[in-house]
Amino acid sequence: MSGLRAAGGVVKRSAKKASKGFSGIEFHKSKGQHILKNPLVVQSIVEKSGLKSTDVVLEIGPGTGNLTMKLLEQAKKVVAVELDPRMVLELQRRVQGTSYENHLQIIHGDVMKVDLPYFDVCVANIPYQISSPLTFKLLSHRPSFRAAIIMYQHEFAMRLVAKPGDTLYSRLAVNTQLLSRVNHLLKVGKNNFRPPPKVDSSVVRIEPRNPPPPINFLEWDGLVRICFGRKNKTLSAIFRQSTTLGLMEQNYKLGLALQSGGTFVNGNQQGLSSMAIDQDEEMGDGSDDEDMMDASIKTSTKKKKGKASEEFKNKVMKILENGNYAEMRASKMSQDDFLQLLADFNQAGIHFA
Repeated sequence: MSGLRAAGGVVKRSAKKASKGFSGIEFHKSKGQHILKNPLVVQSIVEKSGLKSTDVVLEIGPGTGNLTMKLLEQAKKVVAVELDPRMVLELQRRVQGTSYENHLQIIHGDVMKVDLPYFDVCVANIPYQISSPLTFKLLSHRPSFRAAIIMYQHEFAMRLVAKPGDTLYSRLAVNTQLLSRVNHLLKVGKNNFRPPPKVDSSVVRIEPRNPPPPINFLEWDGLVRICFGRKNKTLSAIFRQSTTLGLMEQNYKLGLALQSGGTFVNGNQQGLSSMAIDQDEEMGDGSDDEDMMDASIKTSTKKKKGKASEEFKNKVMKILENGNYAEMRASKMSQDDFLQLLADFNQAGIHFA
């Protein structure tokens, strides 16, 4: 944030143009490195974090430490995760010999690969390539934290906070808002960074729902993937597709077999990981932003072709009609709509994992 947009990402060698920062360190645009130069934005982020003097703050992407120093003024401790060894040395230099030296812990590594420690509040500036997987890694962290204040690419941020009926409403919004309350805090223009990125950014506040909803997340995501495969089509049209019905009937028969054998599989942790959206899906135009999900259904049934039975098809259609879902479209469905739809399918013995 005050540091690097690429922090926590993969740093690779590059011969591309670099720009020198305030401390004489070169920042590489090819690595997504952009330092936040506006102190007013830094101060605004700290204020909106709502820090307490007893808080442990996880900072992802501290860079040269401009925001880190402000966080140390407010919090009990800051744990900073940084991949670039040059930035690690700069952070150590800035706190050396100060009263903050013993209140800063630096984890040198890739945030997607390290085990995160306990924290109350997270402050992060995320390169868009890892926006989705990092968001869901944070939401799966236990024990749960109070809030995360994250700088995203502006369009990704708008997809996170989108509501039913919005153009950018997608599987990403549904999954994130199932697990948390999400609010857009402020837009940050690209000229607030040095060197300036190609697009604007936005700061978002994420507050995990604690406790999380008592559902199987793997199943939830399986249903949402299907519905958003063609989010502007009616559910009746989506669930009439032979590939979709074929896969659902396979799961149905497998579920019956497992039930008779007394086997239960809890897919919650795996489900949280599956909720992450691929980079190509993240930055789509929102019209059919889950086309890849539809393709994945076809791929998964390719090896085991087989038309769903008429009996099973009628069973699915009956669920949709009885619950008044047949004419609904995913693009306009609320969290409660999806939760009730999943419950109705499960009650009929139909599962999505």
